[in-house]
Amino acid sequence: MLGLCIVALVAVGITHWVYRWRNPRCNGKLPPGSMGLPLIGETIQYLASNSSFDIPPFIKTRRERYGPIFKSQLMGAPFIVSTDPELNMYVFQQDDKLFQSGYPDSVQKIFGKQQMGNMHVLVYKYLKRMMLTLIGPESLKRTLPEIEQAIHTSMQQWTCQDTTEVKGAAADMIFSLTAKKLMSYDSSNSSDNLRANFNAFADGLISLAIPGTAFHKCLQGRDRILSRLKDMLQERRATSRKQPIDFFDYILEELEKEGTVLTEEICFDLMFALLFTSFETTSTAMTLLLKFVSGHPLVLKQLTEEHERIIKQRENANSGLTWEEYKSMKFTLQVINETVRLANQVPGIFRKAIKEVQFKGYTIPEGWSVLVCFQAQHLNPEKYEDPLAFNPWRWEGKESGASKDFMAFGGGLRSCVGAEFGKLQMAVFVHCLVTKYRWEMIGGNIVRNPGIQFPAGFHIRIHQKDTRSNKQHITPDT
Repeated sequence: MLGLCIVALVAVGITHWVYRWRNPRCNGKLPPGSMGLPLIGETIQYLASNSSFDIPPFIKTRRERYGPIFKSQLMGAPFIVSTDPELNMYVFQQDDKLFQSGYPDSVQKIFGKQQMGNMHVLVYKYLKRMMLTLIGPESLKRTLPEIEQAIHTSMQQWTCQDTTEVKGAAADMIFSLTAKKLMSYDSSNSSDNLRANFNAFADGLISLAIPGTAFHKCLQGRDRILSRLKDMLQERRATSRKQPIDFFDYILEELEKEGTVLTEEICFDLMFALLFTSFETTSTAMTLLLKFVSGHPLVLKQLTEEHERIIKQRENANSGLTWEEYKSMKFTLQVINETVRLANQVPGIFRKAIKEVQFKGYTIPEGWSVLVCFQAQHLNPEKYEDPLAFNPWRWEGKESGASKDFMAFGGGLRSCVGAEFGKLQMAVFVHCLVTKYRWEMIGGNIVRNPGIQFPAGFHIRIHQKDTRSNKQHITPDT
């Protein structure tokens, strides 16, 4: 009899626990949705990969079922998932007032709790000003010739290969540029291979924190990179420069100031995040841009005309790009905007409610995370006609800054500090490509996951362009 009572009590306890899991307490009205299975929630469905430019199935099916705002349980935390443009903009507008950074534990362990997305707004603004001294417009004007030369040199090396895997080659190219800018790192003169230690990261960027998985390999790679960064900072301390040249120089200057808010932990987490996100996102966008342009001859024709016109207007056709020429690339910027709109490389930004928030009749409880999803905004047929089509002309005459319909570079206080740097690299890449080379695009596919979108297996055969015939040889995507 006692045994039956114990079994009954356990059954009642489990039933109550499951009920509370599926129906969390709330002072108001939670959005509709499902909390999924106990403990794991809907994480498995969320992490599933797909091969479409359309809204990911996890978001699309629930949006159709529950509406643009719904609840879920992801990676061990209760979430409000928003595809609502007005809520997404409101979250950015209320950053550090009603919301703060709220990335899952797995992401924080990989990038560090002191990375820029997690910092208090005052510390963030301070570090952003530091970063803009290196990758802001004034600095980029000075380093434009260096960027053009580095990209041209890399592409010349591609011509020496039978085929080039675009994503990997572009990632190597961008990593070299970024690492040199941030810490004067030159892999050709270094005994280590800092770039190789990043290879496992994208697979485990947003994953289940289970030992032995891609997530665990991510942490091992992070430890190796941080160890090397610490060694490099100590080596820099042993030398002295009259004027700061790279980010390490600015860090050392700041660390020596009395009362500084900066710590070595913040510096290393920041350096780590900047290195990874800069080359990973920009190289992905470059690959997809090349894929789109190769499949759209009219786009390629207008791009080529724009860049050849720039060269014809120079007094010396062999002189390098100028900042004024870069700013004149109107159609190129349209191509870049359309690429990042379709790519949706940052499919979501995480925030956490500092206090209870009321919005459109729903309650976001204090402590709940909010997943701000951009895909639905970028693929909204009411704003973008035929939204899955690659159509750069849709941007003609339009502003490309952050709005409730376009958040490719984030928004609000924490918008992407490297946006201009990334767009400049893509524009220079296009300039070199269409004026100096001809190519064939070979195979490849798209693999999406909630962390980074990978264009996998895209290869090109690339050759020096015959300027006498002024022809491109393109194998269109089919």
